[in-house]
Amino acid sequence: MDHFPTNWGRPRNDAFDTYATYPIHQRPYNGPKDSFADGVQRTQQPIVTGTSVLAIKYKDGVMMAADNLASYGSLARFKDVQRLHQVGNYTVIGAGGDMSDFQYIQYILEELSIDEISAQDGHELGPVEIHEYMSQLMYARRSKMNPLWNSLLIGGFKDGKRFLSYVDLLGTTYSASTLATGYGAFIAQPLLRKAVEGREDVITEEEARKILEDSLRVLFYRDARSLNKFQIAAISSAGVSISDSMQLDTAWSFAENIRGYGAQTQ
Repeated sequence: MDHFPTNWGRPRNDAFDTYATYPIHQRPYNGPKDSFADGVQRTQQPIVTGTSVLAIKYKDGVMMAADNLASYGSLARFKDVQRLHQVGNYTVIGAGGDMSDFQYIQYILEELSIDEISAQDGHELGPVEIHEYMSQLMYARRSKMNPLWNSLLIGGFKDGKRFLSYVDLLGTTYSASTLATGYGAFIAQPLLRKAVEGREDVITEEEARKILEDSLRVLFYRDARSLNKFQIAAISSAGVSISDSMQLDTAWSFAENIRGYGAQTQ
Protein backbone atom coordinates (compact mmCIF):
# COMPACT_ATOMS: atom_id res chain seq x y z
CA MET A 1 0.00 0.00 0.00
CA ASP A 2 1.20 3.53 -0.81
CA HIS A 3 1.35 5.43 2.50
CA PHE A 4 2.11 8.83 0.95
CA PRO A 5 -1.12 10.82 0.51
CA THR A 6 0.35 13.13 -2.12
CA ASN A 7 0.44 10.16 -4.45
CA TRP A 8 -3.23 9.35 -3.97
CA GLY A 9 -4.55 12.31 -5.93
CA ARG A 10 -6.01 15.67 -5.02
CA PRO A 11 -7.71 15.95 -1.55
CA ARG A 12 -11.52 16.21 -1.75
CA ASN A 13 -11.71 19.31 0.46
CA ASP A 14 -9.99 22.25 -1.23
CA ALA A 15 -10.51 24.52 1.78
CA PHE A 16 -8.86 22.24 4.30
CA ASP A 17 -5.67 20.29 3.68
CA THR A 18 -6.48 17.13 5.60
CA TYR A 19 -3.20 15.43 4.89
CA ALA A 20 -0.91 18.46 5.29
CA THR A 21 0.27 18.16 1.69
CA TYR A 22 1.40 21.80 1.41
CA PRO A 23 4.18 22.39 0.77
CA ILE A 24 4.30 19.12 -1.16
CA HIS A 25 7.03 16.98 0.26
CA GLN A 26 9.39 14.87 -1.79
CA ARG A 27 8.56 11.22 -1.71
CA PRO A 28 11.49 9.28 -0.26
CA TYR A 29 13.53 7.27 -2.76
CA ASN A 30 14.97 4.07 -1.39
CA GLY A 31 16.28 2.62 -4.65
CA PRO A 32 19.92 2.15 -5.66
CA LYS A 33 22.05 5.29 -5.54
CA ASP A 34 24.75 6.30 -7.99
CA SER A 35 27.57 7.90 -6.02
CA PHE A 36 28.56 9.92 -9.10
CA ALA A 37 25.07 11.08 -10.08
CA ASP A 38 25.34 14.47 -8.37
CA GLY A 39 28.86 15.21 -9.58
CA VAL A 40 29.59 17.37 -12.59
CA GLN A 41 31.38 15.13 -15.05
CA ARG A 42 34.11 16.38 -17.40
CA THR A 43 36.32 14.52 -19.83
CA GLN A 44 39.78 15.05 -18.38
CA GLN A 45 41.64 13.41 -21.25
CA PRO A 46 40.82 11.39 -24.35
CA ILE A 47 40.66 7.65 -23.71
CA VAL A 48 39.85 5.76 -26.93
CA THR A 49 41.38 7.79 -29.73
CA GLY A 50 41.72 7.91 -33.48
CA THR A 51 44.78 9.32 -35.19
CA SER A 52 45.25 11.18 -38.48
CA VAL A 53 42.59 12.26 -40.96
CA LEU A 54 43.81 13.49 -44.37
CA ALA A 55 41.93 15.60 -46.91
CA ILE A 56 42.71 17.32 -50.19
CA LYS A 57 40.92 19.24 -52.90
CA TYR A 58 41.00 17.84 -56.43
CA LYS A 59 39.54 18.79 -59.79
CA ASP A 60 36.01 17.55 -59.17
CA GLY A 61 35.64 18.02 -55.42
CA VAL A 62 37.16 16.99 -52.10
CA MET A 63 38.64 13.66 -51.00
CA MET A 64 39.19 12.55 -47.42
CA ALA A 65 40.88 9.50 -45.88
CA ALA A 66 41.23 7.97 -42.42
CA ASP A 67 42.23 4.60 -41.04
CA ASN A 68 39.87 2.38 -39.03
CA LEU A 69 41.85 2.17 -35.79
CA ALA A 70 40.73 3.41 -32.39
CA SER A 71 43.50 3.03 -29.81
CA TYR A 72 43.08 2.54 -26.08
CA GLY A 73 46.25 4.28 -25.00
CA SER A 74 48.98 2.42 -26.88
CA LEU A 75 46.78 -0.66 -27.41
CA ALA A 76 45.35 -1.04 -30.93
CA ARG A 77 41.95 -1.87 -29.47
CA PHE A 78 39.24 -1.33 -32.10
CA LYS A 79 40.16 -2.01 -35.72
CA ASP A 80 36.85 -1.38 -37.48
CA VAL A 81 35.92 2.15 -36.45
CA GLN A 82 34.54 4.44 -39.14
CA ARG A 83 35.97 7.91 -38.60
CA LEU A 84 34.43 9.42 -41.73
CA HIS A 85 30.78 10.41 -41.32
CA GLN A 86 28.37 11.73 -43.92
CA VAL A 87 26.24 14.71 -42.90
CA GLY A 88 23.37 15.49 -45.26
CA ASN A 89 23.86 15.26 -49.01
CA TYR A 90 26.91 17.46 -49.42
CA THR A 91 29.25 17.01 -46.46
CA VAL A 92 31.65 14.55 -44.84
CA ILE A 93 33.20 15.06 -41.43
CA GLY A 94 36.37 13.22 -40.41
CA ALA A 95 37.49 13.03 -36.80
CA GLY A 96 40.66 12.39 -34.88
CA GLY A 97 40.81 12.39 -31.10
CA ASP A 98 38.36 10.89 -28.61
CA MET A 99 35.93 8.50 -30.29
CA SER A 100 33.19 8.81 -27.66
CA ASP A 101 33.14 12.57 -28.21
CA PHE A 102 32.96 11.92 -31.95
CA GLN A 103 29.96 9.67 -31.40
CA TYR A 104 28.33 12.53 -29.48
CA ILE A 105 29.11 14.89 -32.38
CA GLN A 106 27.51 12.41 -34.78
CA TYR A 107 24.40 12.38 -32.59
CA ILE A 108 24.22 16.18 -32.51
CA LEU A 109 24.62 16.45 -36.28
CA GLU A 110 21.95 13.80 -36.81
CA GLU A 111 19.54 15.81 -34.65
CA LEU A 112 20.47 18.95 -36.59
CA SER A 113 19.77 17.21 -39.89
CA ILE A 114 16.40 15.96 -38.65
CA ASP A 115 15.42 19.48 -37.56
CA GLU A 116 16.46 20.84 -40.96
CA ILE A 117 14.43 18.23 -42.82
CA SER A 118 11.42 18.77 -40.55
CA ALA A 119 11.41 22.49 -41.36
CA GLN A 120 10.59 21.67 -45.02
CA ASP A 121 11.66 25.11 -46.12
CA GLY A 122 13.52 24.00 -49.22
CA HIS A 123 16.96 24.57 -47.71
CA GLU A 124 19.62 21.95 -47.02
CA LEU A 125 22.69 22.20 -44.84
CA GLY A 126 25.94 22.37 -46.77
CA PRO A 127 29.57 22.06 -45.68
CA VAL A 128 29.86 25.80 -44.93
CA GLU A 129 26.92 25.68 -42.52
CA ILE A 130 28.12 22.44 -40.87
CA HIS A 131 31.58 23.90 -40.37
CA GLU A 132 30.22 27.13 -38.88
CA TYR A 133 27.97 25.16 -36.54
CA MET A 134 30.83 22.92 -35.40
CA SER A 135 33.20 25.84 -34.87
CA GLN A 136 30.63 27.55 -32.63
CA LEU A 137 29.91 24.31 -30.77
CA MET A 138 33.58 23.51 -30.16
CA TYR A 139 34.34 27.03 -28.97
CA ALA A 140 31.29 27.06 -26.67
CA ARG A 141 32.30 23.75 -25.08
CA ARG A 142 35.88 24.95 -24.69
CA SER A 143 34.65 28.13 -22.99
CA LYS A 144 32.75 26.00 -20.46
CA MET A 145 35.96 24.08 -19.69
CA ASN A 146 34.28 20.96 -21.08
CA PRO A 147 35.74 20.53 -24.56
CA LEU A 148 34.98 17.86 -27.11
CA TRP A 149 38.43 16.29 -27.53
CA ASN A 150 38.46 16.12 -31.32
CA SER A 151 40.18 17.54 -34.36
CA LEU A 152 37.71 17.67 -37.23
CA LEU A 153 38.07 18.00 -40.98
CA ILE A 154 34.92 19.11 -42.75
CA GLY A 155 34.78 18.76 -46.51
CA GLY A 156 32.01 19.08 -49.03
CA PHE A 157 30.79 20.15 -52.42
CA LYS A 158 27.69 22.29 -52.94
CA ASP A 159 26.51 24.72 -55.64
CA GLY A 160 29.59 23.95 -57.71
CA LYS A 161 32.02 24.97 -54.96
CA ARG A 162 34.52 22.83 -53.06
CA PHE A 163 34.89 23.37 -49.32
CA LEU A 164 37.53 22.05 -46.94
CA SER A 165 38.22 23.33 -43.45
CA TYR A 166 39.48 22.37 -40.00
CA VAL A 167 38.18 22.89 -36.47
CA ASP A 168 39.66 21.61 -33.20
CA LEU A 169 38.72 21.34 -29.54
CA LEU A 170 39.60 25.01 -28.93
CA GLY A 171 37.37 26.24 -31.74
CA THR A 172 40.38 27.09 -33.93
CA THR A 173 39.47 27.09 -37.62
CA TYR A 174 41.32 27.45 -40.89
CA SER A 175 41.00 26.34 -44.51
CA ALA A 176 43.51 25.06 -47.07
CA SER A 177 43.66 22.83 -50.12
CA THR A 178 45.40 20.13 -48.06
CA LEU A 179 44.62 19.40 -44.42
CA ALA A 180 45.61 16.75 -41.88
CA THR A 181 44.99 16.10 -38.20
CA GLY A 182 47.03 14.29 -35.56
CA TYR A 183 50.44 12.92 -36.49
CA GLY A 184 49.53 13.44 -40.12
CA ALA A 185 49.84 17.19 -39.62
CA PHE A 186 53.59 16.63 -39.15
CA ILE A 187 54.32 13.69 -41.44
CA ALA A 188 51.68 13.68 -44.18
CA GLN A 189 51.02 17.39 -44.61
CA PRO A 190 54.36 18.17 -46.33
CA LEU A 191 53.74 15.28 -48.74
CA LEU A 192 50.22 16.49 -49.49
CA ARG A 193 51.37 20.06 -50.06
CA LYS A 194 54.09 18.97 -52.44
CA ALA A 195 51.67 16.83 -54.45
CA VAL A 196 48.60 19.09 -54.45
CA GLU A 197 49.28 22.80 -53.97
CA GLY A 198 49.00 24.66 -57.26
CA ARG A 199 47.46 21.61 -58.94
CA GLU A 200 44.05 21.54 -57.26
CA ASP A 201 42.23 22.15 -60.56
CA VAL A 202 44.02 19.46 -62.56
CA ILE A 203 44.30 16.50 -60.18
CA THR A 204 41.92 13.71 -61.17
CA GLU A 205 40.05 11.48 -58.74
CA GLU A 206 42.45 8.60 -59.41
CA GLU A 207 45.48 10.80 -58.73
CA ALA A 208 43.90 12.16 -55.55
CA ARG A 209 43.22 8.64 -54.31
CA LYS A 210 46.83 7.60 -54.99
CA ILE A 211 48.19 10.68 -53.16
CA LEU A 212 46.12 9.87 -50.09
CA GLU A 213 47.01 6.17 -50.16
CA ASP A 214 50.72 6.97 -50.38
CA SER A 215 50.42 9.35 -47.43
CA LEU A 216 48.51 6.78 -45.39
CA ARG A 217 51.23 4.24 -46.16
CA VAL A 218 53.91 6.58 -44.81
CA LEU A 219 51.80 7.17 -41.70
CA PHE A 220 51.40 3.43 -41.18
CA TYR A 221 55.19 3.08 -41.23
CA ARG A 222 55.82 6.08 -38.97
CA ASP A 223 52.81 6.51 -36.70
CA ALA A 224 52.52 3.88 -33.96
CA ARG A 225 48.80 4.61 -33.57
CA SER A 226 47.84 3.97 -37.20
CA LEU A 227 46.61 0.97 -39.14
CA ASN A 228 46.87 -0.24 -42.74
CA LYS A 229 43.08 -0.58 -42.95
CA PHE A 230 41.38 2.61 -44.15
CA GLN A 231 38.45 4.31 -45.87
CA ILE A 232 38.29 7.07 -48.45
CA ALA A 233 35.43 9.53 -48.98
CA ALA A 234 34.90 11.46 -52.20
CA ILE A 235 32.56 14.45 -52.32
CA SER A 236 31.74 15.87 -55.73
CA SER A 237 28.83 16.99 -57.88
CA ALA A 238 27.83 13.32 -58.07
CA GLY A 239 27.25 13.27 -54.29
CA VAL A 240 28.99 11.69 -51.32
CA SER A 241 30.72 8.34 -51.59
CA ILE A 242 32.44 6.64 -48.62
CA SER A 243 34.27 3.46 -49.51
CA ASP A 244 34.24 0.21 -47.61
CA SER A 245 37.33 -0.58 -45.55
CA MET A 246 40.37 -1.30 -47.71
CA GLN A 247 43.81 -2.73 -47.03
CA LEU A 248 47.02 -0.91 -47.86
CA ASP A 249 49.77 -2.78 -49.65
CA THR A 250 52.68 -2.51 -47.22
CA ALA A 251 56.05 -4.16 -46.80
CA TRP A 252 58.75 -3.94 -44.16
CA SER A 253 61.61 -5.32 -46.26
CA PHE A 254 63.07 -1.82 -46.66
CA ALA A 255 63.88 -1.85 -42.94
CA GLU A 256 66.72 -4.31 -43.55
CA ASN A 257 68.72 -1.51 -45.18
CA ILE A 258 68.24 0.89 -42.28
CA ARG A 259 71.37 1.17 -40.19
CA GLY A 260 70.75 0.10 -36.62
CA TYR A 261 67.70 -1.99 -37.45
CA GLY A 262 67.44 -5.26 -35.52
CA ALA A 263 70.75 -7.06 -35.03
CA GLN A 264 72.43 -5.02 -37.75
CA THR A 265 75.06 -2.73 -36.30
CA GLN A 266 76.97 -1.51 -39.35
